[in-house]
Amino acid sequence: MFRRILPFFVVASGLAACEVPAPASVPMGADGRPQQVVYRISPSDAPRVRERMQDGLNTMRQQNGLPPLRANAELASAAATHAQDMSFQSRPWHWGSDGSSPMDRVQRAGYRGALVGELISETFESEFETVNAWMQEPETRQVILDRRAREIGVGWHQDDNGKLWWTVVLGEGSESQQMASF
Repeated sequence: MFRRILPFFVVASGLAACEVPAPASVPMGADGRPQQVVYRISPSDAPRVRERMQDGLNTMRQQNGLPPLRANAELASAAATHAQDMSFQSRPWHWGSDGSSPMDRVQRAGYRGALVGELISETFESEFETVNAWMQEPETRQVILDRRAREIGVGWHQDDNGKLWWTVVLGEGSESQQMASF
């Protein structure tokens, strides 16, 4: 009898020693669903966030046989300015508070290439979630996968409550830059 009990005791003792940590407590909202955690972007995170947004869009383009987008400072300036302006206006749309269009803003920023398109979003979501949401919508997906696009500018503004106003501007590149790449 002792031979039958000893193996059981050894196995039971071993299992008891392997404690599984309790899952972290997730705050629940009044609706019974997990509360959303606010995604915050610190100034030191800005270069990595910009890079991750660009990498995410380039991954989508690569999966569709398209060349990667290069960062462009003028497009980034136009994007950041518009993101802040959308926050000021409290609405996501392509028109500036001064009546400017995306084309006006890229020209004002000194961009010499042709505008391909502008992506905007009002959200509490990260750059990864925003790229995925844009890929789900036919209109924004079409801009991301536009064959003419060669350059990108990424900008955002974050309100005190954590809301993010994303703007991404895609351009064809200037003729001199396109000729230099051949």
